[in-house]
Amino acid sequence: MKKFITIFAVFALLGIAAIIFTVGSRVLTPDQGEASCAIHAREVTTNNPLQQDGNMIDLPDPVTDGQMSIEKALTLRRSIRSYADEPLTLDELAQLLWSAQGITNERGFRTAPSAGATFPLDMFVFVNNVEALSTGIYHYHPHEHQLELIREEDVSSPLFRACLSQSMILDGAAVLVFAAVFERTTDRYGERGERYVYNEIGHASQNVHLQAAALDIGTVVIGAYRDDEVEEILQLGDEYRVLYLMPVGPM
Repeated sequence: MKKFITIFAVFALLGIAAIIFTVGSRVLTPDQGEASCAIHAREVTTNNPLQQDGNMIDLPDPVTDGQMSIEKALTLRRSIRSYADEPLTLDELAQLLWSAQGITNERGFRTAPSAGATFPLDMFVFVNNVEALSTGIYHYHPHEHQLELIREEDVSSPLFRACLSQSMILDGAAVLVFAAVFERTTDRYGERGERYVYNEIGHASQNVHLQAAALDIGTVVIGAYRDDEVEEILQLGDEYRVLYLMPVGPM
């Protein structure tokens, strides 16, 4: 009798183990499927040219060995105030931003010289008509070569008025905004640091002019605007002073 009870108990335990294994397998299956979907989603995101992490947008890699010589670009550089009613491509916008403040080596040095590598300049852009981008204000992050969407809003009309009704603000596919945090440089160099900030703006804006010429894109520098109004419209933050605007667009 004890022998039969032992055999029965063994079979009962085996049955219970089988049930537990089956239930456990069913519980694990949805997780496995979810993991598979997650992997697939990551693959899709990676293949997307506008991979986004929140409001961050990856930009196309910059071209560092173009077809036009620097001498030719210098010859073609002009202030262009009229633009075609066509969008900029994301590649073109990325190249222009990189030319202003792009990273050029592993130490973090940039396309424009900066006194003591203090880098007071930040690049923003108001996007009006750029392929694959919403209308709004973006912040360029040079180390990641990414755009951060700050505000999805059309500010072209108030910005146009604050810039003394210069038509390029409305007609440009985008407006590059040169803004600086003076303290980054003046904390090291004192009052003379202010001059260094203005120097850097000149270096960066000329880079954009030459890059635009190489891309056959029109641009012009705008320094005539009501400072307080422009800064209130853009809402970049109290630490920033807007020093230059450059509308850009296809010709």
